Amino acid sequence: MLSFKRVSALSLLVLTVFTRGGLADDPISPGFPYGSQKVRGVNLGGWLVLEPWITPSLFDGTGNPNIIDEFTFGQFQDRGTATSKLQNHWNTWITESDFSQIAAAGLNHVRIPIGFWAFDVSGGEPYIQGQLPFLQNAVGWARNHGLKVIVDLHGAPGSQNGFDNSGQKLPSPQWHLNQRNVDRTNAIIKQLASMFADQSDVVTTIAPLNEPAGFVGGSMLDVVRQFWFDSYGNIRFPFGSSRQSNTLVLLHDAFQPLSFWSGFQTPPGWQGVAMDTHIYQMFSQDEVSRSNQQHIQAACAHGSDLSSFDLWTIVGEWTPANTDCARYLNGRGIGARYDGSFAGSSRVGSCSGFTGKSSGFSSSYKTFLRQYWEAQTITYEKGAGWIQWTWKAEEADDWSYQAGLAGGWIPQNPTNRQFPNICG
Repeated sequence: MLSFKRVSALSLLVLTVFTRGGLADDPISPGFPYGSQKVRGVNLGGWLVLEPWITPSLFDGTGNPNIIDEFTFGQFQDRGTATSKLQNHWNTWITESDFSQIAAAGLNHVRIPIGFWAFDVSGGEPYIQGQLPFLQNAVGWARNHGLKVIVDLHGAPGSQNGFDNSGQKLPSPQWHLNQRNVDRTNAIIKQLASMFADQSDVVTTIAPLNEPAGFVGGSMLDVVRQFWFDSYGNIRFPFGSSRQSNTLVLLHDAFQPLSFWSGFQTPPGWQGVAMDTHIYQMFSQDEVSRSNQQHIQAACAHGSDLSSFDLWTIVGEWTPANTDCARYLNGRGIGARYDGSFAGSSRVGSCSGFTGKSSGFSSSYKTFLRQYWEAQTITYEKGAGWIQWTWKAEEADDWSYQAGLAGGWIPQNPTNRQFPNICG
C-alpha cells in the first residue's frame, strides 16, 4: 500500500495501529465539517512572512535594493531599525478589525502563513523573531469572530522552493539537500501541533509545509513524501500514540497533478488528511497570454479533478488577478511578463489599469474580475472549498479580497452569483 524509506517511530506505531484496524474505526472530529460544508476563506499574506509585492513600502523604505526578502531584511540594515519596522508592521497590518471584516464578508476560514524563524533561528541566520504572540492573538481573534484557522508553515530552513515568500529567495531550494533542515522543520511542526492541540475547535488545521518545489524532481519529492509521513505522526498524535488529535493535516501537492498523490494517506488507514492545491494563471508566458475567456475556461476545467480526488481538496491559494503586473510580484526589482519587462518574456500589453488602486480599473475590467472570481469559487467548491490569496495588499487591488469587497467585484456574501452559469 505504501512505499517509503524511513518512518519515524511514532509514524510506524501509528501505521501499525491503523493497519490492524484499531484507530481507523475512530475517525477524528475536526473543528469544521470538512467535506459537508465548503471552506470559504482568505489568506493573511504578507503579515508574519514578508512579501515585497504585498508591502512594497517596507522594502522601498530601506533604500537598499539588495533587501529582497525577510532574510535580507534582517541582514542588510541596522537590526534595531529592522526590528522596529517589523514590530510596527505586525501590530498594524492585521488587527482584530480585519477578522471582524472577514467574518462579516461571510467567510469561515483564515490561513495564516508563518516562517520557521518564528520558532528557531540558528547558525547566524539574520531573521528577526517576535511573530508568535501575533499568531496567538490571531487565534483569539478568530475565536471571537467565529472563524477557523489554518496555520501554514510557509518557509523552512534552506527554503523549500527558493521563492521570496519562503523567507529566503535562492536560485534553487536547499531545504531537501540537508537532513538538518528537515529535522529542524519536523521539530517546528511538533511545536506547532503541541501549541494548538487543545484548540482544534479554532485551529482546525496545520499545513506542515507550503509549496515544496516538487518540480525540482525526485530528490525533492522523496524528501517531501517522507516529510508528509513524519508530519502525519507529529500533527495527528501530539499527545503520544494513545490518543489522536482532532487537527487536520493539510498537505500541499508539491506542484504535481492531484493524480500523482492518488491513494496517498487515504482512509481508512489514515484519518484527518486533506490536500492543498494552488491555482494561478500568470506565472508563465502561456498563462499571461490567455484571453479573459481562456482564463475563465481554464479555471472551470479544474472541476472534475477537484471533485473526484480521494482526499478533501482545498484550493488554498488563487486570485481573481489574471496578470503578473503587480509590482514586485515576481520579486523585488523584477518586471512583469505581461508588459514584457520580465527577462525573456514577450509583451502582451500594458499593465496600466490592471493592477494598483482600483480607482484606475475600468468597469469592464471589474466585470471580468467578478466573472473570474465566480468561475473560480464555483469550480473550487466542487472540491472542499477555497482560500483566496490575499486579504489585503498595499497597492495591488486586483489581488486583495478587501479591495474586491469595496470595489464590487467580490460579493458581500460569497454565495451570491451574478454569473451562476459562467462555467456552462
